[in-house]
Amino acid sequence: MTPEYKAQKEAAVSFLGGGGIWEINHVALVAPAAAFLWATLQTRQHFFKPYTIPAALTDFLINCCAILFATTVYSGGPHILIGLLVLPAVPAFLQPSLELPKAAKPPGKADEDLAKEEEKDPLPVKPFITAYRGAMMIITCSSILAVDFPVFPRRFAKTESFGTSLMDLGVGSFVFAAGIVAARQQLKEQISATRSILTRLKEAMRHSLPLLVLGLLRLASVKGLEYAEHVSEYGVHWNFFFTLALLSPALAILQPLLQWLPYNIFAFILAICYELILFCVPDMKRYIILSERVPGDWLSQNREGVFSFIGYLAIFIAGMGIGQNILTRDPPPGGNPLAPKDHMDQDAECTLPRLAIWTLLWFVFALWAMWRYGPRLFVSRRMANLAYVCWVCSFNTAQLLLFCLIEKFLFPTLYNAKTKEGERQRIQEATSRVMKAYNRNGLAVFLIANLLTGLVNMTMPTIFMADVPAMAVLVSYMAVLTAIALALDHYNISIKL
Repeated sequence: MTPEYKAQKEAAVSFLGGGGIWEINHVALVAPAAAFLWATLQTRQHFFKPYTIPAALTDFLINCCAILFATTVYSGGPHILIGLLVLPAVPAFLQPSLELPKAAKPPGKADEDLAKEEEKDPLPVKPFITAYRGAMMIITCSSILAVDFPVFPRRFAKTESFGTSLMDLGVGSFVFAAGIVAARQQLKEQISATRSILTRLKEAMRHSLPLLVLGLLRLASVKGLEYAEHVSEYGVHWNFFFTLALLSPALAILQPLLQWLPYNIFAFILAICYELILFCVPDMKRYIILSERVPGDWLSQNREGVFSFIGYLAIFIAGMGIGQNILTRDPPPGGNPLAPKDHMDQDAECTLPRLAIWTLLWFVFALWAMWRYGPRLFVSRRMANLAYVCWVCSFNTAQLLLFCLIEKFLFPTLYNAKTKEGERQRIQEATSRVMKAYNRNGLAVFLIANLLTGLVNMTMPTIFMADVPAMAVLVSYMAVLTAIALALDHYNISIKL
């Protein structure tokens, strides 16, 4: 990459102001619309069973290409794309729901199944969470390459200092979703009664080590290949992998405090305390945004990554709080919330109001932080300030609520199977294979997406490509990434980083 072209690429993503929140919401609605179409085809026609090549291609078109098109060729009219997804689902939805034929059971088998009812997983894999995380991964992976093409609107690219954009939201959403995943591990620890802080810290450090290595490898490759970089995102040496690596150890240190407050409330208080530091410490905001990067001064060179970590930690903790509310089964009256229950068909009925309450609360927090009756803060991903934290959390809880509504509406009997195997089968049928693949190896797929993005940018003049060849490259890129994810899932390979 020549110095001139490198400078042009850096200029293409610098000093941007973002776009409107409601436009971002319209684009993001494409993912639930695609999930609604997929679920309708599955419940009314069993379109994705068996999972043939045509079914896989349709799955890819609905869940990957729709999101890619929403951020590129349909960016000026996402409502048109939403209509194209929802309208075909309406006549299909009007058809009666199909029931899978049940195999005849030998005498006594029914009694055995009833006896096994208590064996069901206390932390079931819920399809609506898989769909939410899969959609988040797809929009993240598609955007990190699409932003290098003119077909991707500049208003969707990361903002310089203040403003809202799709990619700004994507960074925070990635951290929020990571918090939901971390909640599952913590709930398992509660079940096994392993609550030692030292044990948690050791485990957190073990999980962080691969991410630290990835961060160092990315730093070395970017500097060694003279790859275009936007220094004001995280700093000269800091990158997103370092932020991800430090989240779990920081959480382990804060664990004693988290035992006394709901996670979401703690996250909000942490974000407020950070905002008070930004406001009360003289010239703190000026230092983060405008000060010179002094050679040899590590903090001044990486101040964005260091200070924004506090905001990302608040988002991560909020994600864990939501995860604790939606991952577990509902308890029987007066029972243990982590124990299996008898009437699993009530699971969604309890998850739904929990999500609705937290969605409303985070929406109120965001309104207070950004609009008329509060401090009227400008959103800043660069600082990960209070407004950014509230915006990210309110958006993600709302997205989860939409996916939960779709699941409840189209798969109403998902959790009332009598046996663990029966429930596993129902969950499998209610889950998109593409979404499951992206969700299963999310961080590994994200790493592969970064490598493919670098390969494309090193071999093609992306910032000068017309829309048609750009879309051909982007669709091919998503096809390769999806094929890799599906192959890993097909061969039952889980890469834990």
